[in-house]
Amino acid sequence: MPDHLEVCEAAARAGGRVLVEWSGRFAVSKKGARDLVTEADFAAQREIRRLLLGAFPDHGFVGEETLPDVPAATAAPDGLRWIVDPLDGTSNYVHGFPAYCVSVALARGDEILVGTIHDPLRDECFTARAGGGAFLDGRPIGTRPTTDAADALVAVSFPPHVTVDSDAVADFLAVAPHVHAVRRSGSTALNLAYVACGRLDAFWVRRIASWDVAAGLLLVAEAGGVVGPFAGGAAGRVSLDRAAFIAAATPHLYAELRGLLPP
Repeated sequence: MPDHLEVCEAAARAGGRVLVEWSGRFAVSKKGARDLVTEADFAAQREIRRLLLGAFPDHGFVGEETLPDVPAATAAPDGLRWIVDPLDGTSNYVHGFPAYCVSVALARGDEILVGTIHDPLRDECFTARAGGGAFLDGRPIGTRPTTDAADALVAVSFPPHVTVDSDAVADFLAVAPHVHAVRRSGSTALNLAYVACGRLDAFWVRRIASWDVAAGLLLVAEAGGVVGPFAGGAAGRVSLDRAAFIAAATPHLYAELRGLLPP
């Protein structure tokens, strides 16, 4: 049986190569208000799917893009499913802004088993295995020991369409005066990878798809970080199908941000 993480990484790297090859020569269409999809998304997902299901034909597959000529493979008898975002940071990619990646994870229900986030421009590959730690290009990584929000560099996520009275704006205003600085990269997966390796101290999001966060959630947890709800429960597992969470470098920082953010 092929190793899950080895195949996961190989598929993410292959998807990244497709994105680089397509860069600058794709057509763009819209799939929603201010939400873009490119031919590169489809091409990368096809290649990732081919490699994953070629190695594990009995596994399920959940991808961001719907490929009209490819049969659905969303469920497997044992509950195993690959969760794939072939291009996280599509707007960045379309505009030539260098912050996008490929995210691939294997999960059983909400339990994430392995995950890879590959940044093809920086040629950085973040990998994690449940119970086995988190790595960047094969070297162990860990979150920063930040405990005070005033020292924290945090990332914020905004949906494709933002109004002045949206939750995302309220969250930004609630946190910004209390932290060192706030960043918006345009890539949820990279935000989580950067928390895992210490480039960021925290990230939160109210509503997001499973393919955007599956690999990143495992990376943060395996790097020693904390992921948990905004309110109403303890830190721990996040529902992939209803993902809403705060990810922080340390338990103390998580608690402080949870106190700042509206429940």
